[in-house]
Amino acid sequence: MVVPVSAAARPRIPAPGPAALSPPTTATLDQAYTANRANAAEASRMAAAHGDRTRAAADRAMAAPSRHFLTFDGRGQGLAVEVLGDLAHADRVAVLVPGSDTTLETYGRFRAGAAALQDRLNSLDHRHGTHGTHGTHGSTSRPHTAVIAWLGYETPGTVSTTVLTTGRAEDAAPPLTRFIRELRGVVGEKAHVSLLCHSYGTVVCGRAARGLDVDDIALIGSPGTGADSVSALRTSARIWAARGADDWIVNVPHVHADLFGTTVGFGADPVSPAFGAHVFAAGAGGHSDYFKPGSVSLDNLARIVLGDTSEVSRA
Repeated sequence: MVVPVSAAARPRIPAPGPAALSPPTTATLDQAYTANRANAAEASRMAAAHGDRTRAAADRAMAAPSRHFLTFDGRGQGLAVEVLGDLAHADRVAVLVPGSDTTLETYGRFRAGAAALQDRLNSLDHRHGTHGTHGTHGSTSRPHTAVIAWLGYETPGTVSTTVLTTGRAEDAAPPLTRFIRELRGVVGEKAHVSLLCHSYGTVVCGRAARGLDVDDIALIGSPGTGADSVSALRTSARIWAARGADDWIVNVPHVHADLFGTTVGFGADPVSPAFGAHVFAAGAGGHSDYFKPGSVSLDNLARIVLGDTSEVSRA
């Protein structure tokens, strides 16, 4: 009853449909950013007229001139795909996939993690100078990085029945696959793309893994992916996994159960030796601390994105 009651308690917020845009290219990124800022501004006005000041404020923040969205949809829980960094020249790209309870109202905390990662990438980049990376746009130099916060699916509520099943992940897998394909159209095939998946987002990445043209997939704070091993994900990407020492997700049983035709639970623990992932250290953090500035987990995630895999500390 959780989902229907929650929906009834809050009337659907009016918002314009998403901007009609073709798949982005390096030449049309600015056009997409401008269109989506305008859409967010209109969504803010409509939410304010509807009396929802919280959503109006969230939309208004997204309409700021400094924000760069590839996608914005203010309807329902809302969808948003934001770029941090210079995507047009990036040869190292991280795509973050969030877990439960990520909506336009809570998007700020998701974005804060993406921003912390971009800051850490920049600091490591400047500290080490050149990594000997051949970028997609020319000479050997320091890598150009970009981080993408991908809220491209309707996340389940933490207190709901949907968070216990793969249903939302199955719905999210095709849009994620499509997004990665379109991203390749911007950054090219030589760019190194890392997918960083948190909590229920790891279920999404597990469902989509087979069709994703990415180089690394990191599973953090995962309840399971729906697969029993790395090989069962059927991907050529290198699979990483980590769990903080204080993450409550350790108490989630790693089982599959078929109840009335619905599969409940997500199977094997990605940090278990039997799963076969490259397990890296995440420090003493809790479930929401993987992108915390100064944390072991953030440092390791940045090194994975940069390709400094020999510098990744292991659990």
